[in-house]
Amino acid sequence: MEHTRIEIKGVNYGYRHCGKGEAVVLLHGITTNSLVWQNVVPFLESKYSIYSFDLLGCGISDKTVEVDYSIKNQASLIIEALKKLGLSKVHLAAHDVGGGIAQIMAVNSPGMFKSVTLVNSVAFDFWPVQPIIAMRTPIIRQIAISTLDLGMLKMIVKRGLFHKEKLTTELMGKFNSQMSTAEGRKAFLHFVRCLNNSDLLEIEEELKTTKIPFQIIRGEYDVYLSKEISDKLYSVIPNSKLKTIDTAGHFAMIDEPEKIANYLKEFWSEVDE
Repeated sequence: MEHTRIEIKGVNYGYRHCGKGEAVVLLHGITTNSLVWQNVVPFLESKYSIYSFDLLGCGISDKTVEVDYSIKNQASLIIEALKKLGLSKVHLAAHDVGGGIAQIMAVNSPGMFKSVTLVNSVAFDFWPVQPIIAMRTPIIRQIAISTLDLGMLKMIVKRGLFHKEKLTTELMGKFNSQMSTAEGRKAFLHFVRCLNNSDLLEIEEELKTTKIPFQIIRGEYDVYLSKEISDKLYSVIPNSKLKTIDTAGHFAMIDEPEKIANYLKEFWSEVDE
């Protein structure tokens, strides 16, 4: 996949692009980057033009702490990036915190999206989760800036997987890459500091009236985000679909990339009919 950057309002977003066809936008969550989708993409690229973004502070996107990394601001910036790329009426799929960004994008710019798929997404006030909250403690934050314990990161990733054998050195390298420098660690902690569930609470009523087709996918063994989230999203969003993968944890795209891809393709085909 081509990995490049696009400037929006003075900040640079990294994104990967491959494939030809109908446009698809993929968003990741916190602690990861666009590579979290890399095993899903091969099942999609023959039919779709795929844009997989790095959120601010992640991947090759800017890591300055002078910019607001909140999901509300990132939603606004990514909308502008899509416009600059000439994209509209796209299928949007997002994981974790990226799912929160996707919800705001869908509410604020509904005409730009054919569909939205949320994979183990944050929503309402069921987040941030405890490991993220702990990072807001001043003493923990200072320790983390100087030296992030990569063993702790490995434990977080392992707990998020159903198929523990997929926790390879290569996979951890992708998670570790942005945490291996002081700049990357500062950006991660700035991201943590900017997270605020009020950004999603204020759009709850709009979600109840959205006309965009939504699909909600839950990895049954997600230890970080509760089943209550997917159940409430399903109950609140009209005509939404709920799928559960019983052999996936929080990082469902790593656990079961082909199943995720199949759910996406089936849903997009239904929407396009």
